[in-house]
Amino acid sequence: MIARRQFNLLTAAAFGALSFAAPGLAADPVTIGAVEILTGPNNKYGLAIKNGFDLALEEVNKAGGVLGAPLSIAYEDTAGNKDQAINAVRNLIGTKNVPLILGPTLSNEMFAAGPVANQRKIPIVGTSTTANGITAIGPYVFRTSLPEADVVPVTLKTARDKLGVKKVAVMYGNDDAFTKSGYDVMKAALEKLGIETVATETFGGKDTDFSAQLTKIKALNPDAIVVSALVEAGSGILLAKKALGFPAKVRVIGGNGLNAPKIGEIAGDAADGTIVGSPWFIGKPDPANQRFVTTYKAKYGADPDQFAAQAYDTLFIVADAIKAAGAADPEKIKDALGKVKRTGVLGSFAFTADRDPADTTGVVVIEMKDGRFGLLP
Repeated sequence: MIARRQFNLLTAAAFGALSFAAPGLAADPVTIGAVEILTGPNNKYGLAIKNGFDLALEEVNKAGGVLGAPLSIAYEDTAGNKDQAINAVRNLIGTKNVPLILGPTLSNEMFAAGPVANQRKIPIVGTSTTANGITAIGPYVFRTSLPEADVVPVTLKTARDKLGVKKVAVMYGNDDAFTKSGYDVMKAALEKLGIETVATETFGGKDTDFSAQLTKIKALNPDAIVVSALVEAGSGILLAKKALGFPAKVRVIGGNGLNAPKIGEIAGDAADGTIVGSPWFIGKPDPANQRFVTTYKAKYGADPDQFAAQAYDTLFIVADAIKAAGAADPEKIKDALGKVKRTGVLGSFAFTADRDPADTTGVVVIEMKDGRFGLLP
């Protein structure tokens, strides 16, 4: 599948710019930009997001596109690098003249590149940026992903109330804005819920050996390990935990970085029992979601994840804003975005005055079992 190949920057941009010109629409598309991780160790997130965008893009164009023309996406690959994210945003604005940008994938990329878009007065919409402070970058920065501050407390409360978790150890990546912000949220939520923290251990995003931290933790006999990590490090922690012989009852409770089926692919049965909070899960029974899941699987040969679902909904939100703006004008699109109301596969959506998702009531807690996430019983 195209979405699974390794993209260089030029290939990704060319593919997006030429995609899905629906028959019967004007020859010149309305082109928006997307800045995502398409290569490198964290491309699991970026490729899922791209798949979600592209699936929705086909549907938007089949339904008539926007402003009498097909909608198109010019992709730029960051490879997870903040400097590449900055250059990608500059290129999309300065060379491609896009009126709106989707992405970047990670919060630390948004903290680097978001100010560039904001300064140039180009709306930028994150679909997977959940760290605290994202929309505080400026009035042109939006996000459709629920902040960790809205999700993690629900996850931890459920672990306390349903699983009897009373004491935990915490592990977090100390060299990434997202994982550090996730830790801050976890620490505050644990204190508020009265859950004891018996140890706090850190690691780097490129670390592969977690045995020293986990050996210390095992000796303290916690009920669970709370982890703020991206998928590669998170999977490594799960594998090391199994290798060290932790009791099966000691679960890993993850932040948004572990909300990806890829942890099951990498860690295998070591990922079983991992729980995370999510605004979406694959088994959500409403017809719109089930149609999305079926269509996605038919196109890509794999199940969607939360990141694909959020991207899918976001493309429709952006298309609605462009239509409401009546022109591919950044200022008009920014104003229209704030007024969009839409029901998608994640449920009802609108932005708050601070450009965050308004509805935070749909968070569910899901559990990994046999490589798939399902609702925690």
